[in-house]
Amino acid sequence: MRSLTALLATIGIAGCATVALHEFDQRYGQPAPKRFDVPIQPVAGMSYRKDVQPIVERRCVVCHGCYDAPCQLKLSAWEGVARGSSQQPVYDAARLLAAPTTRLFVDAQLPSQWRQHGFSAVLNERTQTSQVNLAASVLYRSLALKRDHPLPASPLLSNAFDVSLERASTCPRIDQFDAFAQKNPLAGMPYGLPGLDEREFSTITRWIEAGAPFEGDEPVPVSVQQQVQVWEAFLNGDSNKERLMSRYLYEHLYLGHLYFETDSQRRAFRIVRSTTPSGKPIAPIATRRPYDDPGVARFFYRLEPEREALLAKTHMPYALSATRMQKFKSWFLAPATTVKTLPSYEVEVASNPFVAFRDLPLDGRYRFMLDEAEYFVMNFIKGPVCRGQLALDVIEDRFWVFFVDPEAGDDAMVAELLARERSNLRMPAEWGSNSPALIPWLEFSKLEANYLRAKSEWLERNAKARKDDLSMIWSGDGSNPNAALTVFRHFDSATVVKGLVGDQPKTAWVIGYPLFERIYYLLVAGYDVYGNAGHQLNSRLYMDFLRMEG
Repeated sequence: MRSLTALLATIGIAGCATVALHEFDQRYGQPAPKRFDVPIQPVAGMSYRKDVQPIVERRCVVCHGCYDAPCQLKLSAWEGVARGSSQQPVYDAARLLAAPTTRLFVDAQLPSQWRQHGFSAVLNERTQTSQVNLAASVLYRSLALKRDHPLPASPLLSNAFDVSLERASTCPRIDQFDAFAQKNPLAGMPYGLPGLDEREFSTITRWIEAGAPFEGDEPVPVSVQQQVQVWEAFLNGDSNKERLMSRYLYEHLYLGHLYFETDSQRRAFRIVRSTTPSGKPIAPIATRRPYDDPGVARFFYRLEPEREALLAKTHMPYALSATRMQKFKSWFLAPATTVKTLPSYEVEVASNPFVAFRDLPLDGRYRFMLDEAEYFVMNFIKGPVCRGQLALDVIEDRFWVFFVDPEAGDDAMVAELLARERSNLRMPAEWGSNSPALIPWLEFSKLEANYLRAKSEWLERNAKARKDDLSMIWSGDGSNPNAALTVFRHFDSATVVKGLVGDQPKTAWVIGYPLFERIYYLLVAGYDVYGNAGHQLNSRLYMDFLRMEG
């Protein structure tokens, strides 16, 4: 009887939702999913970039600008507003199967394509009148709800507001909004914060009323375009050595914001793989991981202008310059090494950097990472892996990070060790994004024990060839401030800064090339935020091995 009652209740709720949607369609017209595939141009005196975007960046994107944006509503770009919201969260530690990827500008390009991925409009896609543009916009209705029900006057938020990291989001469609607002009068936007002031609210209202026009992204100056062409030519060389170098650089820089040192505005770019060559519109290749098979015989590395707002919690700048290019050449191209064949994209090879890039000079790989060590540690902290208390449980509240001097050992001997132990250096990502829980961890715990045993024996055999004093710690070659870093943990987030900050901490890490590379491929290149619970758990448990090794 109880099951029957529950079934009838479910049917009743579904029926009410259907009726509400039908009434909404009758009142405001049928939705047109392609409505924002081509944005309308602003009328004179109105600009999204100059008028609306500054308000959104000041009041909205701190929450709605990252992987954990509530309802996946990314307000960090006009295209994110046009994409809309989703009921499916990106972060789900209990996910049994890997979720489809939903990365803005990557997995779909048009709002109508996002509708096929389950995203609902927050702008009006129905009859185009100024009145309907407001009435049928979840974005406007959310802002208006805050004006009708402002933040209660109290020094602290009451328990009516849930601002916890793991809170459940309610993501109503426009036909569900009346019922949502009636049940949640304090859920107006910005949530848990003061509402927009009169000027801000008026500006956003006029923009939505006008049909949410967008004049397009700011054009890239010719001088910057020329630098893009120089770098794209460098990254798309034809020789095997050049192609292997570019693959290595891409897999290490794909999350970064690349900028040109000579550009006073420091416009940000992302390195992407495209089916089109330099000079043609970029056609990005969407893969879960940067080392996944691109699916085409020939592709090109391109520098794509960053279209989203830059946020402190995800901003990882990396400078490009003539000096940087010369370093890349000296590290990877100048040494007398030969790359007879390029590594495959089979997961057993691609997920293990010591196999995929064994033909690149080891010294060059290490110096590349040391040269901007803060950037790579930022990847561990600002990348999608580092979210929540579970992710931060494996590190101390504050610790220092030092690096082994690349001159302290014999590269040939280290390369020989890595080649011999490559099977013990396999990574959890080898199991893919649908990984069983714990079984891989048991396997990798044995591999780690085998590697540490082999490493200890190797160190004993080569004891005379190395120095066991402070000279083995990299000094930054006398001028590089990346020589020492300080990491702070703030319960469920973290920060990294250059230098040794504070009194001597309880612990410190000393990282050499093998460990630095393994942490990067574990937490960045090989980590899939859309992966299932097993993949996420195994990645975090494996990190504990690496932390102890460091």
